[in-house]
Amino acid sequence: MGGTRAMRKAGKKFLPQWPKEESDAYKARLDTSTLLPALSETVQNMTGRVFADPITFTEDVHDQIKEMAEDFDLQGNNLQVWAQSFFSGGLSHGLFHVLVDHPKAEGIKTKAEEKSAGVRPYAVVIKPGQVLGWRSANKGGKQFLTQFRYMECVEVEDGEFGTKSVDQIRVLVPGGWATYIEVDDGKGGKSWQKNDEGQTSLDVIPLTTFYTKRTGFLTATPPLLELANMNVKHWQSQSDQDNILHIARVPMLAVIGLDEGDDITVGAGSATRLPKDCDMKWVEHTGKAIEAGRTSLQDLVDDMRLAGAKLLQKDKQSVKTATQAEDEAAQEMSPLQTMAGQLEDALDQVLQYFALWMKIDKGGHIQVNGNFEVDFSPETTMPFLLNMNKARILSDESLFREVQRRGMLGEDLKWEEEKVKVAAQPTKPEPTKSAQP
Repeated sequence: MGGTRAMRKAGKKFLPQWPKEESDAYKARLDTSTLLPALSETVQNMTGRVFADPITFTEDVHDQIKEMAEDFDLQGNNLQVWAQSFFSGGLSHGLFHVLVDHPKAEGIKTKAEEKSAGVRPYAVVIKPGQVLGWRSANKGGKQFLTQFRYMECVEVEDGEFGTKSVDQIRVLVPGGWATYIEVDDGKGGKSWQKNDEGQTSLDVIPLTTFYTKRTGFLTATPPLLELANMNVKHWQSQSDQDNILHIARVPMLAVIGLDEGDDITVGAGSATRLPKDCDMKWVEHTGKAIEAGRTSLQDLVDDMRLAGAKLLQKDKQSVKTATQAEDEAAQEMSPLQTMAGQLEDALDQVLQYFALWMKIDKGGHIQVNGNFEVDFSPETTMPFLLNMNKARILSDESLFREVQRRGMLGEDLKWEEEKVKVAAQPTKPEPTKSAQP
């Protein structure tokens, strides 16, 4: 996900140094290797499909929460932007966490004072790599968090003008929290010491976890892991291909029959004198391995494209409840569409935590309006649609709707108005044929 720079930084972890390969030669090969961003672009494209249309609030969302959605994380990101980043992280990692936090409200007694001081709940994203551990308990057959620990980075003053980043551990429990920082223990070592603590008005830990491929409570595996493995394989194969191309482009001079210690002069502006019965020639690569490597890379790219497209392949899934089963036999949902539904559930829970902090009964719901059609790509589907229209199998209005759905026409255009404009256009005259002499 970090691209070429991250892969080069990883070094031998993903690009092995071959036996008898000199360190300088390996470093040169590593520094010239480039990554095809198959995984990151797949995540970006699939995220774009989920947010093909803006997410919307239902009528039960409180106006105060809607107002806070304009700066959802107190970092200037509205809910639309924040949710896209949140989904992207969950798709690439398998899960992502969000904590609904609230600043300290010391000395504030009224709602008006809270608003004027800007004291309000906000969303804090916690990446899987930050999580240190947790405790949970089973209550009524459902798992509840009783403790959650994660690492965070805070900025503190350094000297008269500077600042520096310091790691600290935050421990959350229902109704309270504490932070720990690393200090010298006086014996030449380090230890974690409690730095701050406080109480909250909630009897739960306001943490929501968004899963894309859940394996257990707060555990998951990346749904695109196999694509990532193929991307690493492509990184290695592409490095080999670039290396062999370099070798093939630089022919080697071979001198046959020259005794050790004999000197010859080779240059474009001078003749070369060889001893009797000696021969000299340029040795070049046949190029067969280059073509084989190129074909292998192309096949690998096709495999990666197929692995990413599987998120759009629909599977038959039974409905969730018996009541729905009486009304509907089954419904088709792609894995990506299922993930979008899980995102809706996670965001609904986040809004509920906002409501708890604000002492509102309900947080409301969010609707994700994505596009999950596998044949949505305009460059592949438009010729087919145009041919159907010309054959009078597809109406002009349906063609207009399909083109607009693919984002090739503005949403403000209306078919009824365009139909009138098309009818009012002057008819183009038929081209006249020239008279034969």
